Amino acid sequence: MRFIVNDMSCGHCTATIEKAVTEAGGRATTDLADHSVTVEGLDAERAAQVIRDAGYTPEAG
Repeated sequence: MRFIVNDMSCGHCTATIEKAVTEAGGRATTDLADHSVTVEGLDAERAAQVIRDAGYTPEAG
């Protein structure tokens, strides 16, 4: 599933989100240019919660 994370603004942000998703058992691919995060291996609600817990605001994308 794909999320738009408008408050993801730098390489540190992408690394933080990717690490959080990986630690939750999924895999994240981030695209800083369009502020998107694609998550595999977690259901949508769990993925969104993991991103929120990392300090960001995911929106369905």
